[in-house]
Amino acid sequence: MRDMFRAIRRIVEEFTDVKVIYPVHLNPQVRKIADEEFGGCERIHLIEPLDVVEFHNLMKASYLIMTDSGGIQEEAPALGKPVLVMRDTTERPEGVEAGTLKLAGTKVDDIYRECRRLLTEPEIYRRMSEARNPYGDGTASIKIRKILENIDV
Repeated sequence: MRDMFRAIRRIVEEFTDVKVIYPVHLNPQVRKIADEEFGGCERIHLIEPLDVVEFHNLMKASYLIMTDSGGIQEEAPALGKPVLVMRDTTERPEGVEAGTLKLAGTKVDDIYRECRRLLTEPEIYRRMSEARNPYGDGTASIKIRKILENIDV
């Protein structure tokens, strides 16, 4: 966690137009480390965890998403946001193959480098944000409704 947080702080310190909003996990150890690593940085905002709708709205308003969460790896590509996965492996390789996810690893320099690329190389950002979402096109409920409307009871 410290390496992940240090990479994020390094980005914020280098790019004066970058702000970070981090809904801090309820685990007391995570909160302690977040306070230690992010304390005193005005452009890193530690907030309480959000409900799903608020969190999706926050992701939609974001430029990019950095996570170690599996669920977010599936949700964020539907919003057209590049996702840096702060892990060495993922159980969602189809997102990496499709180009919506990028494994950034867990080391400071690796996370920093991948985030910096998205902030400074528009073509890389564009490719990730426009990649085909391997988890669906967001129209499942419409398709289900049409199927149900055509069922004779």
